[in-house]
Amino acid sequence: MTKIFHPAHSTVPVWDLPIRLFHWSLVAAIAIAFASSEEASPLAPWHMAAGYVAAVLIVFRLCWGLIGNAQARFANFVKPGAVLPHVRELLAGRPQRTLGHNPLGGLAVLALLAGTAMVVGTGIQMTTGAGNEDLHEILAFSLLGLIVVHVIGVVVMSVLTRDNLARAMVTGRKPGPGMRIPREPRVRRVMANLAALVIVGLSVFGITRYDRDAFMPGSREEAEHAEHHASASALRIVGQDDHDED
Repeated sequence: MTKIFHPAHSTVPVWDLPIRLFHWSLVAAIAIAFASSEEASPLAPWHMAAGYVAAVLIVFRLCWGLIGNAQARFANFVKPGAVLPHVRELLAGRPQRTLGHNPLGGLAVLALLAGTAMVVGTGIQMTTGAGNEDLHEILAFSLLGLIVVHVIGVVVMSVLTRDNLARAMVTGRKPGPGMRIPREPRVRRVMANLAALVIVGLSVFGITRYDRDAFMPGSREEAEHAEHHASASALRIVGQDDHDED
């Protein structure tokens, strides 16, 4: 894998199209999920659909972390041993520029994926009546807190390194001075993109097998009905047990 050096005033490709689509699609899905969390919201019927979309995106990102381009692969940015030196650089106000995620950014990616997965998982559990609405809400607001910390981190790093990280996630490119990037074979990129499409397709298929109307509006009412039905059944069982003891 050849590494290419880029001179001043140039930009280098950092985030490929799949990772950018994932990032902003997940932003949209989470925003819709929060905006639709209240029953009175006009977006309320889309709450469950947004959660299922987030589930598909998480599956994609986990797989893309293994087969995506160099900057997207977990092995290249999840480096616990590099966290402490990076923190020291931050405290000194002189963090080194990185092509992809810095060490703290790598941990943030894992935390956000895990947090989103737990929120989605507890939400899907509620469709079976086995979920806990209080736990779901606690996890959702915890995820919101992680997102706030992430945004603050992006702003701080953008100022300290003079890299507009938000813009880079839109354009896919960063300023090139001092950057060396791996050049990956075209065949590998094509195969990875095809694999990504298959992964997304299989995820959607699997979810629709579980819930035929998963990506349609209105699933939230069914989830709430399932939860209330389960609660009512539990109360009836408890009542029956008390009656039998009498």
